[in-house]
Amino acid sequence: MKTAHDLVAAAKTRVQEVALVQAEQAIRDADVLVDVREADEYAAGHLAGAVHISRGMLEFKFSANPALQSRDLKIVLYCKTSGRAALAAAALHDMGYLNVQSLAGGFDAWVAAGKPVAQPDAPSFE
Repeated sequence: MKTAHDLVAAAKTRVQEVALVQAEQAIRDADVLVDVREADEYAAGHLAGAVHISRGMLEFKFSANPALQSRDLKIVLYCKTSGRAALAAAALHDMGYLNVQSLAGGFDAWVAAGKPVAQPDAPSFE
């Protein structure tokens, strides 16, 4: 029986991971930067310019949004440590997307390297 780690390892053999040192250029070159973590993770901090599409809704959101349907889109994905992003990248490859990368080490590696983190403005009730 395969474990989640087995599935991630298999996905990583099929997808292109971008190293942290190349991440900023890959993000600049991307048409869309996608945070596949859960909503609470995204709200706690994310990469500037990232759109939130949780891993569980990825295929549905890409299928339903006309702006995301071109198979030539340059897509960069990330999650906390890179497992969910690898699974998401493999799923997008299976859907026919041609230019998908995942961020090696994920959000945790980005933060550990001292890279900037964006946070949504909290609503004011005053």
